[in-house]
Amino acid sequence: MRLSRKVNNGVDVVFIQDADLEYDPREYSNLLKPIEEDKADVVYGSRFLGGGRRPILFWNMVANKILTYCTNILYNNILSDMETGYKVFKRVLMQYMPLHSRRFDFEPEFTAKVLKRKARLYEVPIAFNPRDYSQGKKIKAWDGVIALWTLVKYRFVD
Repeated sequence: MRLSRKVNNGVDVVFIQDADLEYDPREYSNLLKPIEEDKADVVYGSRFLGGGRRPILFWNMVANKILTYCTNILYNNILSDMETGYKVFKRVLMQYMPLHSRRFDFEPEFTAKVLKRKARLYEVPIAFNPRDYSQGKKIKAWDGVIALWTLVKYRFVD
């Protein structure tokens, strides 16, 4: 799900939120605050910075931590949650950032391109209410391999 609006300082922003409601839309104001205060160009909601959450599936968390760690190595950064489905960013960033992903590789492609462009990225804690596979969760192990390939690919090409 994508949503766009102007914030208090007149900047157009875009919200990206997974449509399965694992993230709470009432937290939009927390994600907007660093942009409104001109501390960030992009804000990620992190499931691992201490916000309330229901326990996540163990192997999904391990895969997320590995992909985030690889992101930090490849792009010399310190993120806590690269694979978050909760992002807010200034619309102007998209002007010169073509995106090609159509599935779960969106997060690593977007993150790689944001970090390569030296955009100011900020993380805030968010609440998280994960679904399991019986509730329709779709991500599989192969998607993690594709995400890793995407991180490596965009490290060296744009």
